[in-house]
Amino acid sequence: MGGEEGASRIVLPGDVVFDLAAQAQNKVLRLGSGLSQDADRVVAIKAGRLNHAKSKLWVEGSQKRYIPSAEDSVIGIVIDRRAEEFLVDLNAPVLGLLPILSFEGATRKNIPNLKEGAVVYGRVVKAHRDISPALSCLDASGKGSGYGPLKEGYLFECSTGLARSLLGTPTYPVLEALGKSLAFEIAVGVNGRVWVKSDAPATTVLVSNAIINSECLSAAQQHILVQKLLQAAK
Repeated sequence: MGGEEGASRIVLPGDVVFDLAAQAQNKVLRLGSGLSQDADRVVAIKAGRLNHAKSKLWVEGSQKRYIPSAEDSVIGIVIDRRAEEFLVDLNAPVLGLLPILSFEGATRKNIPNLKEGAVVYGRVVKAHRDISPALSCLDASGKGSGYGPLKEGYLFECSTGLARSLLGTPTYPVLEALGKSLAFEIAVGVNGRVWVKSDAPATTVLVSNAIINSECLSAAQQHILVQKLLQAAK
């Protein structure tokens, strides 16, 4: 089965999804969740859909539990603070560690005052199985780029599969349909969390309901869903 990247197909544990021996020497391949390297082969270690974005491969199922992977954008909830870092719940088997200086403009005299329960949008910098992942609210160039505390708004959970679909390209149909009629902010973490904020609570509820109910619908059905919700809100 190995030899090609085989993106967007269903794989089972043990399936060979990539042959590293046949890989171009100047190409870097990053492995995400659900995959493991076995000598010159990349093997699936869980069932799901094999996805490929730029140089990254991962297997995405519809599980609720998130397995951290480097470069993932995630939404975390602060549960405690230590001297040099915040402890962050990522809906994962282990807590994430977010250094107090890993925010844009942060200094020893200007540290974000994040209380227990604060919501943050960050990036996984390092991740190893059974070890707390290292997080940052800076991109690879050291800029905020949208990362940081998420103030106010509404946070809800979904499957990791839906979360990745919302982040996909082209724009997920339900977001495209909502954006044509409503003004709102959204942040999506691949760890199965979505944050929505708008000027009107009714808009926030409508957007959240549309997203939650879109997972098993086709693009056309998602557009119909949004139209029905908009009509019901009038």
